[in-house]
Amino acid sequence: MDRGFSLMKLSNKLMLLKSRTWEFNPTLWQSESKGSMKLGMHISNKNKPPTPVELIPQSWLSPAASQSKSTKPSRSIPKTCQRMLEGPYILDDYYLNLLDWGANNMVAIALSESMYSWNASNGSATELVTFNDEEGPIMSMSWAPDGQNIAIGLQNSHVQLWDFSAQRQVRTFRGGHRLRVGSLAWNTHILTTGGMYCKITYNDVRIKSHIVGTYRVHRQEVCGLKWSPSGKQLASGGRDNLLYLTQWLHRIEDHMAVVKSLAWCPFQSNLLASGGSDRSIKFWNTCTGACLNSVDTGSRVCAQLWSMREGELPSSHGLTKNQLILWMYPSMGRMAELTGHTSRVLFLAQADDLMGEEEVARAEEDQELEYNDGGWDCNQGYARGRVEEEDMVFVAAGGEDMMELMLIHRKTR
Repeated sequence: MDRGFSLMKLSNKLMLLKSRTWEFNPTLWQSESKGSMKLGMHISNKNKPPTPVELIPQSWLSPAASQSKSTKPSRSIPKTCQRMLEGPYILDDYYLNLLDWGANNMVAIALSESMYSWNASNGSATELVTFNDEEGPIMSMSWAPDGQNIAIGLQNSHVQLWDFSAQRQVRTFRGGHRLRVGSLAWNTHILTTGGMYCKITYNDVRIKSHIVGTYRVHRQEVCGLKWSPSGKQLASGGRDNLLYLTQWLHRIEDHMAVVKSLAWCPFQSNLLASGGSDRSIKFWNTCTGACLNSVDTGSRVCAQLWSMREGELPSSHGLTKNQLILWMYPSMGRMAELTGHTSRVLFLAQADDLMGEEEVARAEEDQELEYNDGGWDCNQGYARGRVEEEDMVFVAAGGEDMMELMLIHRKTR
């Protein structure tokens, strides 16, 4: 009896359904375990087209996610340049360090025997000094933390300290090296120097007897020096394929070729990135000496830097692609890859966090200085525009007979 009644009831429902249309309501979708979906439906008496189904229904998004989506700035990475200037005679030498960006917002670059500065605020250029054949050419340069003085390493093994504002030489450091000085690094008033003589020298610039320590561990030229932001750890890389960390006395042999490019993470202590001729960028826990990750970039690594505010690294490269890559850390996914350079991009330098901006200068071996200003009027000269606080701005500069400036930025909307 009950079974007959049920069959009759089911037959009546089927007849009713045939006379009505189905309308899908995405708001009734419900999530089940293992990612399966249960589709909720209701019946309409109106004969109208089905409602379009959203790919991602709004009901799936939490209020926090919706807010994040609306406030997250979009990213714009320009790939064309709007300004080009000549910057001839940059030495085509992988082991040198010929570009630096000071706290005074001045970009210093060595053009053979001469050192020039470019003012990022007004676009003016100044020649600071030209050395004679017995002293030069310039092998390295590094701004002091105050942005007032700049150290210059020379071919004749000397290091000179210059007062930029006064345009005069302050002093000369002798005796620390016998051959060219290709790498410099500041730690407050201590200027650390390294070069072809394989020795690292600590110079206290405040006192007459400036050499306060030496450190000789590399078997070939020291071509990379970098102090940690805390000033407690010094990393050094050399042509002997070795990386040394002085505080913990770690001798690291993982690189298969020259170790030149060193970058300390600004937001995570004891994290160091190193790169070199073996095409890899490696990440280190400097307390333990453990390698946290290694990425094959596909090209010789000339330089890399950490972004001041984000988990990102721009890196510059030589053969085979001569490209500039913007990486996302820690996944090391490629956010952007700028190709088309005819020669290797030798140097990178990063500005301090001024006016909410972050800029990176890179040097490469072409014959022009390119500047991509994201839309500012370059016909009226360089104008330093106010960049929104969330913008990420990277400016790049040049190599053997060229400097190039390019902007990579996040544009708020």
